[in-house]
Amino acid sequence: MPDLAPRPRPAFRRPHGTRSVAAVNATRRVESIDVLRGIVMILMALDHVRDYFGDAAADPTNLATASAPLFLTRWVTHFCAPVFFLLTGTGAYLSSRRRDPPALSRFLVVRGLWLIVLDVVILRCLGWQFNFDFRVTFLLVLWALGWSMIVLALLVRAGPAAAAVFGLALVLGHNLFDGVAAASLGPAAPIWLLLHQPGFLVAGPERWVLVAYPLVPWIGVMAAGYAFGRLYELDAQRRRRLLVIIGGVATALFIILRAINSYGDPSEWATQKNAVFTFLSFLNTTKYPPSLLFLLMTLGPSLLALAAFENGTGRGRVREFFVTFGRVPLFFYLLQWPTAHIISVVLHLAFGKPVARLFQTPIDWTGPVPDMGFNLAVVYACWIGGVLLLYPLCKWFAGVKQRRKDWWLSYL
Repeated sequence: MPDLAPRPRPAFRRPHGTRSVAAVNATRRVESIDVLRGIVMILMALDHVRDYFGDAAADPTNLATASAPLFLTRWVTHFCAPVFFLLTGTGAYLSSRRRDPPALSRFLVVRGLWLIVLDVVILRCLGWQFNFDFRVTFLLVLWALGWSMIVLALLVRAGPAAAAVFGLALVLGHNLFDGVAAASLGPAAPIWLLLHQPGFLVAGPERWVLVAYPLVPWIGVMAAGYAFGRLYELDAQRRRRLLVIIGGVATALFIILRAINSYGDPSEWATQKNAVFTFLSFLNTTKYPPSLLFLLMTLGPSLLALAAFENGTGRGRVREFFVTFGRVPLFFYLLQWPTAHIISVVLHLAFGKPVARLFQTPIDWTGPVPDMGFNLAVVYACWIGGVLLLYPLCKWFAGVKQRRKDWWLSYL
């Protein structure tokens, strides 16, 4: 995923505020951010491996049909996208120590356009589908990240305070518009699909364009992340204290709002067949688009984890393992798709299972394929194997980025 962490030799200092020693030293990478980013990158790979190895017909969030392990396998990956967007904004703020606002704005626009091209052209051919059939286009996470960076390019000129107001307004208030349906907006329906309601911009019969990641409130999460970057101008002790307070308040607010079923998610929780599934219903918040409760549920604990990582939790080889992936998030993201896809093809062939769908465009799917996919044990084994397979490559590339300062490295 996008990596905007600062490099040495800062050429620009922000005019506001008194800079602490911690802020001056932050021209180096912030290791606690890399740890958290590395963890969520690895969890993200679990969700994508499940796409290729699991039962494609099984909806992991449908509590009427899904098992608790399947639901939790999906649920734990919910932390990924919110952390990506938040830390991308934070990375942009940290990057501002070596770029003035106009230069940072230009970089964000170019980087955003590059991510959009990666998502809708390159990755869909070489990662998701293994074909060059463009009848189906999915507007996914890199597409939303790219547009969020382009919007952030405008906000950085207004400053962190404006970004905070804009971002928090979208995050806190967008669920007020859950009742607005694109179908009721006439000619403006496509705009609403792009902004707030997942659905088909174009729906066949020979061409599909699906908006899986509407831009609101993702652009707000990134804007809030930009303002959040100001915490890294504080001394470490004060920053940890604020991380605990903000993370704790967000987590508590999720529990309270979710318990009373009053605001923050279009899907209310309900009593289920037993206590375990009732608890899962409580956790089953809406990701598309991410509701306020979804974001509180994921970002609150993530900020608490970030505070723990600042205390040095997980030192040693395990910490280094996560840091490696956190330093090259986009590189890992691009590689894990074809890696999971190739392993899936090989494993399906090895066990005599059908592989045609692994090369097909979804528009040609005619229903579930019997005997396709594997159980969760195989999913987890392939996930771990794929991550370990990519670790040496990511470690090598992290070393390249540390040793070299070529301009193109900023785009991987």
